[in-house]
Amino acid sequence: MSTVLVAEDDLAIRDLLTFLLDTSGHHVLACADGGSALDTAHREHPDLAILDVSTPGINGIEVCRALREAADTEVMPVLMLTSHGQWLEVSTGFGAGADDCLVKPFEPSELMARIETLLERAGPE
Repeated sequence: MSTVLVAEDDLAIRDLLTFLLDTSGHHVLACADGGSALDTAHREHPDLAILDVSTPGINGIEVCRALREAADTEVMPVLMLTSHGQWLEVSTGFGAGADDCLVKPFEPSELMARIETLLERAGPE
């Protein structure tokens, strides 16, 4: 079972992500803001982080950069979510070190396929 960190301020989307991941056999660590996500990542060492670009406080781009700069999280796969769909925001996510980006609203099957691919590439737990 993989542990997945979800940082999403929209409760409905956070609940959807938690449901999809739970029903696929993953353990979910859900946070509503970037500061909590960073603290949780360093404390729990999840296998994957899903970060909304626009989390309150520390945004998802800054969280991604901080994860890449810390020795204990630098190789953790990161999937960025954006509701804006603008190439600038997606490219900024990749520039911050994200492994993948997905525009909301997303198709659940596509999201889960991307998650599984990132986890497989990261190797055994």
